[in-house]
Amino acid sequence: MKEDKLMAHDPLRDADAILTEEYYGRRLRASDEALAPARRRAATGHLKPTHYKVICISMYTRDIEELEAKVAELKRRGWTKASKSQLIRLALSQIDLDKLATPRQ
Repeated sequence: MKEDKLMAHDPLRDADAILTEEYYGRRLRASDEALAPARRRAATGHLKPTHYKVICISMYTRDIEELEAKVAELKRRGWTKASKSQLIRLALSQIDLDKLATPRQ
């Protein structure tokens, strides 16, 4: 019973509102709340894109160095717009989950 109550409330459900109020230092206006699932306006008045989100992930230092080295090598080879996120997206598109070994538990 207690677990049901805990799981019924997702504290990160309103992550955009939390970031806007706490991190960016301004409260959401009624017009912003109406646009919450759709596109919002940036401080400049332009619509913010909804086809991507900025995220934060943790990685081991060695992995970050390897990722940055691969980006640098791509740029050296002429891929001037290569980025870490682009390489991560490429890796995600190529992974075949059915080929991964079953983990031992």
